[in-house]
Amino acid sequence: MSLSPARQHRQRVQAEQAARQGGSVRHASGYELMLMQLGEDRRRLKGIQSTVKKAEIKVEVLPKYVPWVDGVLAADGAQQDDVLMYVMLWRVDAGDYTGALTIGRHAIRHGWSMPQSFSRNVQTLLAEEMADAAKNALMAKADFDPDLLMQTLDVIGDLDMPDQSRARLHKSLGWVLRESQPVAALNHLQQAMQLDERCGVKKDIEQLERKIRNAS
Repeated sequence: MSLSPARQHRQRVQAEQAARQGGSVRHASGYELMLMQLGEDRRRLKGIQSTVKKAEIKVEVLPKYVPWVDGVLAADGAQQDDVLMYVMLWRVDAGDYTGALTIGRHAIRHGWSMPQSFSRNVQTLLAEEMADAAKNALMAKADFDPDLLMQTLDVIGDLDMPDQSRARLHKSLGWVLRESQPVAALNHLQQAMQLDERCGVKKDIEQLERKIRNAS
């Protein structure tokens, strides 16, 4: 279901106004309406067990949130916005990694947190979800842009998270770069190993070291 151009414009304006308000964004009627929409879509997703089907539904519903997201980002809204946090996660699941990272960067800059039902903080969720997206693509023999993982590393910076989570990101980056940039791949796999000895990259490191030795 797509919104009419008039509704899209109205939603974006509401988002900008809400984001610029001095008080809590929660008092904005536009935000309340978006939370209602979010609740409706979350209930729909909760009734489905298939991960593939859920991803398809997320692709279908995400366009409804674009004007709101664009409005908040355009206004550089600093108030916590749970709608954007769900959209960030859904964008990863739907394969819109660039869109997810755009929200992630904004959320981290303003110190936002994930909604109450989440146990992970923003940076941990982003690191793990992007690492898993790359891993799943490789397992499906599909390409994954290493720049997306480099951007993720940049977004999370030195923020606190479990070492295992950061290791997962370096591991996926090492795997993605194995063929095209073996030296860089080795560096990321070694970083993963330093962070988490049990992350399962020992053989990958040995193979890459051998490959680099033979090439030189």
